[in-house]
Amino acid sequence: MPFKNASSPTDARPWMPDRAQLSQHPWLKPWASRLMDAQLWRLQHEAVARGVAVGMLWAFLIPVAQIVVAVLHCVWWRAHIPTAAAMTMVTNPLTFGFWLWLAYQTGATLLGISAPAPLTLENLSWNLMLAYGGPIMLGMGLFAVGAAAAGYVLVKAAWRLRVALLRCNR
Repeated sequence: MPFKNASSPTDARPWMPDRAQLSQHPWLKPWASRLMDAQLWRLQHEAVARGVAVGMLWAFLIPVAQIVVAVLHCVWWRAHIPTAAAMTMVTNPLTFGFWLWLAYQTGATLLGISAPAPLTLENLSWNLMLAYGGPIMLGMGLFAVGAAAAGYVLVKAAWRLRVALLRCNR
């Protein structure tokens, strides 16, 4: 069986580094004491809610290095690192085109802008790029803040619901 240490074929733990391996990585050694803080890795409702918010924020704000920036932000905000890293995957190379299109539509609607001519190599100009860039930045910014806030509130609400259901079932 190829997954000898895994409990199921979808279990990724055998390939993921543990905290000790991460702390010994040459790039991470300068920050290992802060990154290896147990509270950043423990499943606590407040840390997980913050992790969702951080991950969603950076998923929409920047197109590359989202996980790295989210992890650094987790140290600052005391958020759950694995959750934040997972939440950045909302915008991935397969879905990023859709998010850009939706951000443009949202931004253009809010700004009251009509659609410019479709982009081709012949009409690729700085003005046309600015015409698309403003609405996209507005839309992605709104998605980032909205998704972060909604994610935080939903995690807190789900956690409270879970606790209430556990108390009722006693």
